[in-house]
Amino acid sequence: MINFHGWEMPIHYGSQIKEHEIVRNTCGIFDVSHMTILDFSGDQSKSFLRRLLSNDIEKLKENSDGLYSAMLNDKGYVLDDLIVYKMEFGYRLIVNCATRDKDMSWINENLINWDVSMKERPDLSILSVQGPKTDEVLSRIKNDLFITGLNKRPFSGTCMDQTLVTRTGYTGEKGVEIVLSEEEARILWEELLSAGAYPIGLGARDTLRLEAGFNLYGNEMDETISPLECNMDWTVDLDDMNRNFIGKSSYIDKKKQASHSIQKGLIFEEKIIVRPGQNIHFEENGSYQGTVTSGSYSPTLKKPIALARMSMNNNDYCYAQVRGKKIRAKITKPKFLNL
Repeated sequence: MINFHGWEMPIHYGSQIKEHEIVRNTCGIFDVSHMTILDFSGDQSKSFLRRLLSNDIEKLKENSDGLYSAMLNDKGYVLDDLIVYKMEFGYRLIVNCATRDKDMSWINENLINWDVSMKERPDLSILSVQGPKTDEVLSRIKNDLFITGLNKRPFSGTCMDQTLVTRTGYTGEKGVEIVLSEEEARILWEELLSAGAYPIGLGARDTLRLEAGFNLYGNEMDETISPLECNMDWTVDLDDMNRNFIGKSSYIDKKKQASHSIQKGLIFEEKIIVRPGQNIHFEENGSYQGTVTSGSYSPTLKKPIALARMSMNNNDYCYAQVRGKKIRAKITKPKFLNL
């Protein structure tokens, strides 16, 4: 167990690699109740969130539909990444626990003069069920809401009372995330284990998201990094020219300059793990060209992999500097598996 921003969290339940392989092959369950849930209601909640978020919630047509987005500061840099859901009462944001205080301060600062109410929901828990056998496992629990949720497309869901079931996740695998009361979460956890799911810790969660090319706040992005630099430019919607979201003008200016860094994937042949902060060079004895943002061993590829932020290039290979040694890597797209 480790202290994860005030939460006691398991790194693993026995074997990190085994847990990783379980999610890739069968079905795993994560307790991600550390995530912060914020509910928004009021006549101007839609207008407010269209200003607060880089992606446009106008895309959300049905209740329980979700949308991945960034929340930018005035400079067009990433304050946080999140999912926003359209709800019967208004909207729900699920944000990172590591950025909870900063996010809430920023939102409250921008809420002034808006007819919007924001309510944090510490009474709710979140369970994430992930893996190719998710549908099979959930079907054994005989819950009509879960059956309905399994028939939804990615980033859509269904809700009844306080239970929200959505086709989302942080592993790249088929799965659902379930928001429900703390008491119901305890019961469901045991039911899922009895139905064939396995508990998964933070360690496998990190290697799973890395293989899928998913960002981690504080590694790939922070409030000094633009969405253009962390493979999140697709979360910035510029279609509605009249929508003036926070950070828009700064983002557009940076995009026009086209001199920003980009995010790439790296695959290493040598059995050496690269870590965040290690330098990238395009030639073995060349000058600095980038930085590793996340790195680990890929249990699926059986090779070390990494995400890196580097200058724009057409190179096929680069070198990472590890303990004074230059390690050769193949440059790929920032997603390592075809999931």
